[in-house]
Amino acid sequence: MKIALAQINPTVGDFAGNTGKILEYSTRAQQAGATLVMFPELSICGYPPGDFLEKKDFVSRAAAAVDEIAAWTGEQGRPAILCGTVMPTDAAVGKQVRNVAVLLAHGRISFVQQKMLLPFYDVFDEQRYFEPALRQDLTVVNGQPVAITICEDAWNDKGFWPRQMYAVDPVDELMRRWEEQPVEVATQPRIILNISSSPYWQGKPAVREKMLAAIAERHNAMVVMANQVGGDDSLVFDGSSLAVAPGGKIIARAASFVEDLVVFETDGADAAKAVVKADDEVGELWSALVLGTRDYVRKCGFSKVLVGLSGGIDSALVAAIAVEALGAENVLGVGMPSEYSSLGSIDDAKKLAKNLGIRFELLPIHDVFSKYQHVLAPLFAGTPFGLAEENLQSRIRGALLMALSNKFGSLVLTTGNKSEMSVGYCTLYGDMVGALAVIGDVYKTEVYALSRYANREREIIPTATLTKPPSAELRPGQKDSDSLPLYEVLDPILKAYIEEYKSAQEIAEQRKVDEKLVKQVLRLVELSEYKRKQAAPVLKVSQKSFGMGRRFPIAAKSEV
Repeated sequence: MKIALAQINPTVGDFAGNTGKILEYSTRAQQAGATLVMFPELSICGYPPGDFLEKKDFVSRAAAAVDEIAAWTGEQGRPAILCGTVMPTDAAVGKQVRNVAVLLAHGRISFVQQKMLLPFYDVFDEQRYFEPALRQDLTVVNGQPVAITICEDAWNDKGFWPRQMYAVDPVDELMRRWEEQPVEVATQPRIILNISSSPYWQGKPAVREKMLAAIAERHNAMVVMANQVGGDDSLVFDGSSLAVAPGGKIIARAASFVEDLVVFETDGADAAKAVVKADDEVGELWSALVLGTRDYVRKCGFSKVLVGLSGGIDSALVAAIAVEALGAENVLGVGMPSEYSSLGSIDDAKKLAKNLGIRFELLPIHDVFSKYQHVLAPLFAGTPFGLAEENLQSRIRGALLMALSNKFGSLVLTTGNKSEMSVGYCTLYGDMVGALAVIGDVYKTEVYALSRYANREREIIPTATLTKPPSAELRPGQKDSDSLPLYEVLDPILKAYIEEYKSAQEIAEQRKVDEKLVKQVLRLVELSEYKRKQAAPVLKVSQKSFGMGRRFPIAAKSEV
């Protein structure tokens, strides 16, 4: 059988656009001689749809789209289509909708497989909306029996994971069904089809590939996965769709972070032509951030962005990502120096803008800052220059950026990194203003690695920006290291606490760091929860980012 992996980038609620994309890719697959075209999970309505699923009109529009796509398959010679959608339940009680894979062939819905395992951890809340399947069944495509699964249904293999998340394994159940079939069916080559919307985090494509290969080897089956690509709010989907032969060898792989169509024979013929080499780890992270930024801006109906350029490495990296995502003509850099900004930083910001080919405007804030200080003087009298004055500069800059955003319809990209957000080294209503935190899930040490990657072909980010000590430049001679440990020390502590939930004692022992220092850092993390709750959406690129996948109360007492 010739299968096409149609790795598309749907938009939540864009039924016309998603349907058009499905028909476009199906036509291309037909021209390539495909028998079956596979699309991602919930590709008809977009994933994740969230509370749109509570709207009856949303569900009925999905049904109309299914009918339109099914009708397309009615013409002779057209391939069957396997895609994901939402359908109403038949039960009078319980959840009102179900997450399903529909097999469309000969002008109709020929088979429906409901998702059984509904994840309810990290960013997932599918148990909130969907009714789980009670059983799994085999079906037939072009005379070939196949087992159909949906994303999480393939993520509970007892031979791969040290601890299973669920009591049941849908793949095991389907393989038992296979063994119960008449001998003429049971002896045919086993094919497991999986449609997914599996979000990206660093290292996940490799884990996913190894897991599917383990399933293929354990069940002596071909495993084929079509995964979504694109950005949806904070989530980034890498695609990386693939086909694995029964022995565990990859015989077809779609590209990562772009839409793609890969057609292959299940007997493995000519499969090598379809294999695409994956990026290195830093390149993979770069591609995820570029894709997430592009889709967030465009799917929100915008085309242009603003970045406050301080001459520092964080804003330089965000600007470089924005240019690759949207084009230099759609990025405006704004320098807002105060009396504490060094001439070198202003020059670095100008050089960066020139290297990127973006428009750069300078809006000095010295006079505005003086006016604020004058107004506040009666209340601030007798107090030393401190945090209030430092943050005031940041908030002036935030107000200017938002004024430009309102005037010209451009989204502001906030430039804070994960290290800063973790310990609260950022200013509410100041440098935190904006529509998207592009590098809010990227530690400072990773910021440097990504910046070097940005310079892989020519100098984009000035060398001086890469080499000078990090500083907010809100008081004379200020450096980040005045308030925080060196980032080479800080970042591993933060990662162990935020992503691995290690205790202070465990971190101190494992990292060979003073436990008192570790507790000081963890205390800063706990105290800054209120800031993160008010932060812009963060592009998720780690296993545990700040946002919907990390749920801690603000008003709480935590022993660290």
